[in-house]
Amino acid sequence: MLALSPRWRAATRHALVAALLAAGAVQAQTVPAPPAAAASAPPVNSTLDAPLFYQLLVGEIELRSGQAGTAYQVLLDAARRSRDEQLFRRAVEIALQARAGDQALTAAKAWNTALPESAEALRYQIQLLMAMNRQAEVAEPLRTLLAQTPVVEQPGMIASMPRFFQRAPDRKQVVELFEQILPPYLDAVGTRSAARVALGRAWLAAGDAPRALTLARRAQVDDPTLPGPALLALELLPGQPDAQRIVENYLQQPKAEPAVRLAYVRVLSGAQRYADAVAQLEIVTRAQPEVAAPWLTLGALHLELRHPQQAQEALERFVALRQAAPPPDAAKAPEVHDPSVIETDEDPATAGEDGDLVQAWLLLAQVAEQRGDLQAAEAWLSKADSPQRALEVQARRAMLVARQGRVAEARAMIRATPERQPDDARAKVLAESHMLRELKLWREAHEVLAAANVRQPDDVTLLYEQAMMAEKVGRTDEMEQLLRRVIDLKPDHAHAYNALGYSLADRNQRLPEARDLIAKALSLSPGDPFITDSLGWVEYRLGNRAEALRLLRAAFSARPDPEIATHLGEVLWSQGEQEEARRLWREAQARDADNEVLRETLARLKVDL
Repeated sequence: MLALSPRWRAATRHALVAALLAAGAVQAQTVPAPPAAAASAPPVNSTLDAPLFYQLLVGEIELRSGQAGTAYQVLLDAARRSRDEQLFRRAVEIALQARAGDQALTAAKAWNTALPESAEALRYQIQLLMAMNRQAEVAEPLRTLLAQTPVVEQPGMIASMPRFFQRAPDRKQVVELFEQILPPYLDAVGTRSAARVALGRAWLAAGDAPRALTLARRAQVDDPTLPGPALLALELLPGQPDAQRIVENYLQQPKAEPAVRLAYVRVLSGAQRYADAVAQLEIVTRAQPEVAAPWLTLGALHLELRHPQQAQEALERFVALRQAAPPPDAAKAPEVHDPSVIETDEDPATAGEDGDLVQAWLLLAQVAEQRGDLQAAEAWLSKADSPQRALEVQARRAMLVARQGRVAEARAMIRATPERQPDDARAKVLAESHMLRELKLWREAHEVLAAANVRQPDDVTLLYEQAMMAEKVGRTDEMEQLLRRVIDLKPDHAHAYNALGYSLADRNQRLPEARDLIAKALSLSPGDPFITDSLGWVEYRLGNRAEALRLLRAAFSARPDPEIATHLGEVLWSQGEQEEARRLWREAQARDADNEVLRETLARLKVDL
């Protein structure tokens, strides 16, 4: 509560000057200076008379003297007398700073009473009611806000409604509120699509994704050209695979927002559907070849798919565009014209004017390394001078040294890297173990991780990495123990379930349990191609070849990885489709000739490509 003290507190001269400046700022905002083009217009007399000026001065001095309650009362009274929107806002802000929700709500309601046409007053009132968990009182101001909004602006206002309720504790109550408010707009041609999308988001937040999907479909039927239904569908992926059709339908529109396609790329990449993501990015880069950012993502995805030539071309194109126009593409980047889209903060590791260039140089170094050109890789790394990414750069340099046979020197390089952040010690362990794993030094990698887990016994990432290395050195019992520990610590760790299930399936042990573990993993990470591959593999081990073939084809289509290709090839081989199997294995060998699963499979089946 505010301390509602009427006492006058003496102010220092400094506070008085500050108050006078603040009062002047309020007046400057209240009555803006006329533009130069209107210099000949008659002067507008200020509404700031002497009593109001004195009242503002007293209020600001009281606030600086720690008497927030008095300041609130003084400024709210001034706002009521002057009917000035800036002063009502100031009163609300003072109450919020003092954590006095009731007073803030009182000021917002007084604002609405004095200026019933003010949309901002209604927004404040709605947000305050939600913050105070008084959802039952929201319906009337929300209904009024929508009714007052100009018809052409109503779709945008409706689309922004879910933002008001992001932190609502009772999401079902939000759905009830929307169903109470939105019916008139669900029937109107201009607003029905936005209304269905808003209601769909409310249902999604309440945990009913199938109903949200139904509303997204209906919204797209209402108006296929609007991005809102596609954006809702993206939120439903990958848990609702049928939502993909809504996204694809929208992207077929001639004037589809490029940002929706880029959002789809992020979803596809998150599901490790890199080939599909590349296809979408190629559409973007053909349509807007002068925009740099998509080329960086395209290069990274080609690198992940082991397409070094395409990766290098895309990354060098990005560097050329980026260096030709140093500021990032923020001014050119397409925006989705949907008020419900919420921007996320950029990664602080790559923030800054040259952060994206550093990322490109690191990726180009990996491309060169993938090609075996260690000299070119070092040349690219020499450009990547970034304190925020010093450990990453050093780890890549260490890998180049290790590939020349100087493994001990490479390990020393990583260990000597200064630790700038609290998590750098852990990052150095992961960097060293990753390098050793790439070099197939399984035992050494296991030792590094085991020692780290003694120091940090409950670190899920370190435990998982140690489990993977334990399997490589033949310690399957230890691997299972570690993976079950990971699951205990993080019950939604999809890859722990998958790794355990796949290991059992690969060793042809406890196959029903293996299938249950992998199915659990897939429920936690729907559409993941590697988990789908594991499920296909266990179905093959169980003798369900038709189902295995279906799953493995789906996994390979989403992610043409050499290991997935190897499993698919073996199932095809077992069904007599040897030519297709050989073709898949040749392609996998061209991408990764040292792939262990591929080499073991070809040796076991006595296949000579």
